[in-house]
Amino acid sequence: MPLFRASKTTEIPPGEVREFQLDGHTVAIANVDGRFYAIDNTCLHRGGPLGQGLLHGKTVTCPWHGWEYDVTTGKVGASPTVGVSCYRTEVRGDDLFVECE
Repeated sequence: MPLFRASKTTEIPPGEVREFQLDGHTVAIANVDGRFYAIDNTCLHRGGPLGQGLLHGKTVTCPWHGWEYDVTTGKVGASPTVGVSCYRTEVRGDDLFVECE
């Protein structure tokens, strides 16, 4: 799968999550203690934008209805068998890349 440049690593401070459009995919990218994780941006509940949510540790909370996702696995906190897609990230210098389908 191809890698797409998402941003500079400095654009996503530690403890923050942001949303990005990459080749037709909208992904939420989180910085957890200097490590970057990318998941599908669309909440499974009502389609809320996860990249606009709040990040606490490795958990992002959907801003619409409060569903929580582990950004390292994409799994819903209340139901670890359900989740959103995760995408591989790669840092090259100051640039952050995401592997999308």
